Amino acid sequence: MLDVSVSVTAEIGRVTLSIGDILKLGNGSVIGLDRAVSEPIDLLVQGVPFARGEVVVVDDRFAIRIHEIVDPKFGGKK
Repeated sequence: MLDVSVSVTAEIGRVTLSIGDILKLGNGSVIGLDRAVSEPIDLLVQGVPFARGEVVVVDDRFAIRIHEIVDPKFGGKK
């Protein structure tokens, strides 16, 4: 089981747009998200909330520093 690969996603925010607004998007378009810069990033494993943290840069790559592990059943702390 420990060798099974899973998908891990970092979600920085969400937005709902109409199809008309999406069709207007092009190079240089900016889309505002529903999350403030100071709010933690959600880390999901196979689409299920797993942790929260902050975006950091390590060796010129984005990374997530985990601050809290969440209980996927309740969305709260483990």
